[in-house]
Amino acid sequence: MTWQDLAANKKAHVSDAIPPEWRLKTTPSTDSVMSVPKESGILTDQELAITEASGADLVKDLASGKLSSVAVTTAFCKRAALAHQLVNCLHDFLPAFALARARYCDEYLDKHKKPIGPLHGLPISLKDQARIKGFETTMGYAGWIGKIDQRNSVLVDLLDKAGAVFYVKTSVPQSLMVCETINNVFGRTLNPRNKNWSSGGSSGGEGAIIGFRGSVIGVGTDIGGSIRTPAAFNFLYGLRPSHGRLPYARMANSMEGQETIHSVCGPLAHSVGDLRLFTTAVLEQQPWNFDSKVVPMPWRQGEADAVKAKVSAGGLTLGYYSCDGNVLPHPPVLRAVQTVVDKLKGAGHAVLPWEPYKHPYAVDLANRVYASDGGADIHSALKLSGEPAIPNINDLVNPSLEKLDINEVWQCQLDKWNYQMEYLAAIRNFEAKTGRELDAIIAPVTATAAILHNQFKYYGYATVINVLDFTSVVVPVTFADKNIDVKAAGFTPLTDLDATVQEGYDPEAYHGAPAAVQIIGRRFTEERVMAIAEEIGRLLHS
Repeated sequence: MTWQDLAANKKAHVSDAIPPEWRLKTTPSTDSVMSVPKESGILTDQELAITEASGADLVKDLASGKLSSVAVTTAFCKRAALAHQLVNCLHDFLPAFALARARYCDEYLDKHKKPIGPLHGLPISLKDQARIKGFETTMGYAGWIGKIDQRNSVLVDLLDKAGAVFYVKTSVPQSLMVCETINNVFGRTLNPRNKNWSSGGSSGGEGAIIGFRGSVIGVGTDIGGSIRTPAAFNFLYGLRPSHGRLPYARMANSMEGQETIHSVCGPLAHSVGDLRLFTTAVLEQQPWNFDSKVVPMPWRQGEADAVKAKVSAGGLTLGYYSCDGNVLPHPPVLRAVQTVVDKLKGAGHAVLPWEPYKHPYAVDLANRVYASDGGADIHSALKLSGEPAIPNINDLVNPSLEKLDINEVWQCQLDKWNYQMEYLAAIRNFEAKTGRELDAIIAPVTATAAILHNQFKYYGYATVINVLDFTSVVVPVTFADKNIDVKAAGFTPLTDLDATVQEGYDPEAYHGAPAAVQIIGRRFTEERVMAIAEEIGRLLHS
């Protein structure tokens, strides 16, 4: 069987899982598909209300019995089915499996008069790296089709213990290593706000389905921006925790065993409250007892409360930067950063310029790490079926680069460690000069708002944070406006890549595209950074 046959069968399998009564009779011709759930008539008024509620509200109603898990799961399955038909965001659709679990949750609540756990009966979407026993994890490779997982990923086990329901596995780019979600099996995932825009990557299916509200909270992963870019492009919040805070064990991955820059798991959602719900629910299951890399660190409410006290007193100290020295962001992103700075200053907080410390160096270091095997892992997966590499892969994992030998790998690891310590020294110097403790840094997530397909060129704004292993939370800010976000006259490019990125800016094409910032804190500051992000969101959108 050819790889094309394998891909066609897998794609048909997912489509066939959608019941006939959930299928659209016609596909809208508009660029945006955000209005389809209300206009299609496929969801009831109650189902629309359920899918547009917050996760925090839903778990309260599920725990009290006000809503049944069957009703909530059905609503999200229907909206997810619409999402897939419109923007191609699923690698697996599991309504029968999900509804069986939902019925169990309802029966448990009825029998025991208490919920299973903090996520009782709540549907959670999973990026197609998360393994569910009995199902496939293709990860966008034709050669992985037909391999049935024999065990759950640790995170899946713990979410199950917390009471979650699993109903979809969402799309990723071939190999995961690009910020545009496309593979040879399913094709391209689109942005529901405008099908001409990317949904981001590699958690692009999560970005699309949550942006469409076919999911309320989803699991992504991030080694170079793969949670943060989809969050930014779909006007969502996203948490990139430090390595060791949440479990990653038994997730599928490219380049397994690469230990210099770690991929991490984290949630995407419509609010910081839902990021917190997910994080606290997982930490409540004591993941350090199941994944040896997880640090025994329960949720520290005192850390969040300390930030809230500073917020109340107008006493946060935040750094910010708009340019990393490699590539200047497009006008909508520059405006997003300035909007956040102005809002915080208006609330009485100290917001001071931060000089990005050797970011171009860190970007180059990351690129060496990502290509350290010369692309051998990815290309061995492609050889299983004979499928070609997607063009985007060579932008980040260039097979023409020579493999690093073990001593060169060790040097990369030492270079990373030294860079991390130098960055801490830069923070200490900032604090000594200002006489203030630096609470966090405000920065672009990417150089662009939600980008046109095949135009994503620069990963550096996100990747540096992976090198540092800092905590980062994406905050959605604004939308590109062709009347405001005009090209700067007389701009001199910083680099050749900068010239390419600037050439790609078209105010008309980007009109309405989501633009975001990331709030960056030191390692293991998830509670603090989420609290800061929540305050920024309140200032922006109250």
